[in-house]
Amino acid sequence: MTAYTQQLTFFREWIKHPLEMASVLPSGRPLARMMVAAMPAQADCVIELGAGTGVITEALLQHGVSAAQLLVLEMNATLHGILRRRFPQAHVLCADARHVNELARRTGVLAPEGADAILSSLGLLNMPPELQHDILSAAFAVLRPGGVFVQYTYGWRSPLDERVCRQLRLRCNRVGMVWRNLPPAQVYTYRRDDG
Repeated sequence: MTAYTQQLTFFREWIKHPLEMASVLPSGRPLARMMVAAMPAQADCVIELGAGTGVITEALLQHGVSAAQLLVLEMNATLHGILRRRFPQAHVLCADARHVNELARRTGVLAPEGADAILSSLGLLNMPPELQHDILSAAFAVLRPGGVFVQYTYGWRSPLDERVCRQLRLRCNRVGMVWRNLPPAQVYTYRRDDG
């Protein structure tokens, strides 16, 4: 599937489901590279939330993440079908991110200590705090101690509500801005503050 075909398919899905899609276009490769670079150096077990057409999925596999230890969740049925065809060796599920902890355990993807990283393309900025809390709570239930949740946003601040950060004891770190993405995006990491 060419980049143009991916963009066209993504845009069509946005027209059909504008409230469910975080963007009108899929992530660009520079953004995917920054997301992958924000993971721990030796990340083996990785989960991706809201994979779209698979730009970040492809970057994860090129980085060396094994398809057998990669769980990919996408709630849009059309995009899920594309991901299944593009990445047949990965665990690609059509599912809600609020159930990531149950799904990760059921698929057997998780290492005994948990996932090293979760990379998210979900539109957190547009979600109510309660939904953000449910998703991040489920995500941190499967992240290993020291694991990282990587999120990008088109907004000018952290997309995660401050109350949710406090409730879940999360530390937020701005990784950087990707100007060569349409639209430009910022990348943030969240870690559990157990100190």
